Amino acid sequence: MLEANKSEQDWQAHLQLEYSRRPHGTVLSKNQHTGPLLVQKPLYPEHKEICHSYILHPPGGLVQGDCLQLDIDVLENAHALVTTPAATKFYRCEEKVSKVIQSISVSEQAKLEWLPQENLLFNESLVNLETIIKLTPESKFIGWEMLCLGRKASNEKYTSGSCRQSFEIWRNDEPLYIERSHLSGSQDVMTQPWGLDNKPVSATMLATNCDKEVLLQVREIIEEHNEKTSISVTLKEDLLICRYLGEQAEKARSAFAAIWSIIRPITMGYNSHNPRIWST
Repeated sequence: MLEANKSEQDWQAHLQLEYSRRPHGTVLSKNQHTGPLLVQKPLYPEHKEICHSYILHPPGGLVQGDCLQLDIDVLENAHALVTTPAATKFYRCEEKVSKVIQSISVSEQAKLEWLPQENLLFNESLVNLETIIKLTPESKFIGWEMLCLGRKASNEKYTSGSCRQSFEIWRNDEPLYIERSHLSGSQDVMTQPWGLDNKPVSATMLATNCDKEVLLQVREIIEEHNEKTSISVTLKEDLLICRYLGEQAEKARSAFAAIWSIIRPITMGYNSHNPRIWST
């Protein structure tokens, strides 16, 4: 486990969560942390079958040299929903990189809904984001990651800085989805139509155990939200892939939540139930 304080300037935080199935439902069977990254308590706003957890980072953001490491294990037959109360902020860096490393494992017949709020990168931030999700043939997953470059409310654009992002899903040790990107405020990819086209918000939503019928329903939702120019959806085998490119993180969250409300009853067996923290 990482040391809580590597130096006076750097926060090194590590959170380990394990969800287990008990006769009365899913429990948070392991909750260990060092440094400022924690879950206060398990929540059951729906019923005992699904354990909701809110990951808290009390400092509210990362400065240069900070590293947050998250390990999640959802054991056989357990069902967890994990989210965050607010955006994860990455402040300006001079030399050292801010890192978030997330390793997630979902066992046989287990289900995970990974629904964090966006990563918000201030101008001149240096960021590494790594997420690896390991599934079995019988586990189920719905999740998303959202990236916001700059602060539109403050008229701050992401003109300088660097973000290396990787998002991987493996099933039975075989790659199901691998995406890696390197974004820099000075690159053409930030401004060109074949890249981000000057859009500060990009997001990806993934869901397993989907089929063509789910794909058609999601396309209808996209049309209802009038987001045809900023959201695309494809189906690769049983993996549904939704992408958002636009101006506002709020629109990405709203659209993805609407898509989640369609997918969840079909793949997870439960109607959507928005975490209360999203309304605060």
